[in-house]
Amino acid sequence: MHTPIHIHLANETDQTLAISTSMSNNNVPWLAGLSTPFPAPAPAAAYYYQDDEPVEHKKPLANSGRGLVLKTHCEFPAIGRGASRDKFAVLVHARAPADVPRAPLDLVTVLDVSGSMKGEKLALLKRAMAFVIDQLGPADRLSVVSFSTQAARLTRLARMSDAGKASAKLAVERLVDVGATNIREGLRVGAQVLVGRRHKNSVASMILLSDGQDSYLGSKRYMDLVPPLFVLAGSRPGPIHTFGFGTTHDAAALHTIAQATGGTFSFVGNQAAIQDSFAQCIGGLLSVAVQEARIAVTCLHRGVHVQEVKSGCYGNHVDADGRAASIDVGELYDDEERRFLVLAYVPRARPAESVTRLVKVTCAYQDAATGQAANAAAPAAVIQRPLELTDLPPACMEVERERVRLAATQDIAAAREAAEGGQHAGAAKILDSRLKAVERSAPGMAGDDPTCEAIKEELRDLSARVGDRREYQRTGRACLLAGMSSHAQQRASAVELQSSAASKPRAYLTPKMEEMVETSREQSRKRRNSCGSTQQLNNKQIKQDLTDD
Repeated sequence: MHTPIHIHLANETDQTLAISTSMSNNNVPWLAGLSTPFPAPAPAAAYYYQDDEPVEHKKPLANSGRGLVLKTHCEFPAIGRGASRDKFAVLVHARAPADVPRAPLDLVTVLDVSGSMKGEKLALLKRAMAFVIDQLGPADRLSVVSFSTQAARLTRLARMSDAGKASAKLAVERLVDVGATNIREGLRVGAQVLVGRRHKNSVASMILLSDGQDSYLGSKRYMDLVPPLFVLAGSRPGPIHTFGFGTTHDAAALHTIAQATGGTFSFVGNQAAIQDSFAQCIGGLLSVAVQEARIAVTCLHRGVHVQEVKSGCYGNHVDADGRAASIDVGELYDDEERRFLVLAYVPRARPAESVTRLVKVTCAYQDAATGQAANAAAPAAVIQRPLELTDLPPACMEVERERVRLAATQDIAAAREAAEGGQHAGAAKILDSRLKAVERSAPGMAGDDPTCEAIKEELRDLSARVGDRREYQRTGRACLLAGMSSHAQQRASAVELQSSAASKPRAYLTPKMEEMVETSREQSRKRRNSCGSTQQLNNKQIKQDLTDD
């Protein structure tokens, strides 16, 4: 029986590299570069890491004055006084403030270094991690965890000062590919880092990257991979954002982990795009503006009651009498929005009733940068009740857009179920039919809604991937799951569509995400130009040497 061990490495920053494993140092080959003798084993009680560097203390920020904006849109502006309506839609629209002070981040990266990561894959991962480290500020903290057959914490949760960044980059640069794939062990060690923190930054998250199938999950119970404390929304220290690297990873496992913890699943089919994929995720994590958001819906008219709430993966509750409902929204990034449909029963109006006040919508939340509690409220959702209504007015475009999005999301899930059952032609037919329906819809014909245009592009791409069994197994399953993850959360996940270009619309992408991706691409362009210039100089020197000879 082995006991947990701790490795202490003295370097210029006097940081500690602690590893909780069940093996000897001879079985940690990816730490080969750290030739430091082992001290005596630590007590078995040392289950969580509690050596995180203290957070940077700053003066309390003043509230910027900009807060969450809450709006409602009714399906129709009017209903005849003598008519009732079942499942009348009220769209609740919440948007986080833009350009607010950013909150510091605690980030744990859990990286697959199994044997399949050899060569260019590992080199690309190291480059992407160096980019992530460079984007973090001195108030942010990072811990690097790697896993193959076993898992190791390579750096403690440390502030990204110049010394902290140098230490993290050194640990990443020393990664070596070897062994099998043990995702559960990697997440367990990552959870030990976040759960055991003595100090806490405002925002916390974990990033998991894997390129292979888990070697130890014989039962295919993907929930067994998720650390228990990350499952319940009230107890989890942060979401786990997962990245499927290449075409041999287990997309279903990574999607389950992300879905269970409030994270997103991204598919990096083009391995060279790993830095851009990380950049998009980091752009979001470094711009969390709102936390612990909870929307409350209260019926105003005595005959109105809520029948259903369409909230995707966000938990909702409708009171037994239907007079109130709530939605747990959680975090929103800078300038990020959420849309939810509240379906309500609207009764006939009294003879003298010219207006019916349907619902009042409020939101309680916490400002991520200041930690201060705040509230937002929308004007009451109201409809006119004319004595006679001969022609039904046009449906609200905002509500129609949400109906289109929800229908597309449902059909993407249906297509995945059909493809998993081997019905690839049927899966493609589901997506093609939905594409035609989107194109015929009022928002689709308008052509001016970025989310709707992105859905069209996505449906075309997915249809091409699911029709062929081999292509579905190679990329289609991962793309479908990434789309389902994105739509359920209304949050961008990284997935490159076959027909996409830089100018194509991207659903749910926030300005801060776009800025970070552009920063990544600009860095890549400079690297390519630098390499090209170096090669030209080398060629010129070779020609000169040949001439001299």
